[in-house]
Amino acid sequence: MTDKPNVLVAYGTKNGSTASIAKIVGEELRDQGASVDVRDAATVRSLEGYDAVVIGGALYTGRWHRAARRFVRRQSAALRQRPVWLFSSGPLDDSADRSDIPPGGQVAAAVAKINARGHATFGGRLTESAPGFIARAMVRNGHGGDFRNPERIKIWAKQIAQELQ
Repeated sequence: MTDKPNVLVAYGTKNGSTASIAKIVGEELRDQGASVDVRDAATVRSLEGYDAVVIGGALYTGRWHRAARRFVRRQSAALRQRPVWLFSSGPLDDSADRSDIPPGGQVAAAVAKINARGHATFGGRLTESAPGFIARAMVRNGHGGDFRNPERIKIWAKQIAQELQ
């Protein structure tokens, strides 16, 4: 690894919550001395020039965001050649802060496929501005809110930065 690792933080998001988590990860990695690009996973065509990758995806009914899954599938050979960490966002409660939530089916398969060094699950966000009847009904029925924890996200990103040094 170079003195200043070049890290890609790629994400798949539906309503922007996962993108905001990716930005927090990127900011913390920068604060720890890395060079960082934060990009929508669907727009990344090559991993050339990146020393490490962090991939995030929103969870919906236990499924990891399509853009994150496709990114792993497209880039699996290149991902296996560098350190990779994954994160998921989605629980609409504080369960992700109370205990580590292991990766579920699709995410666990991605961890194994690319030999990821780690995975974290962070709380999600669902507000009345979310598109779709089901999302708005969930908010009306008391299942909405913002359960992201920026401090926990920063701690996780700092651990990644320490591993890269």
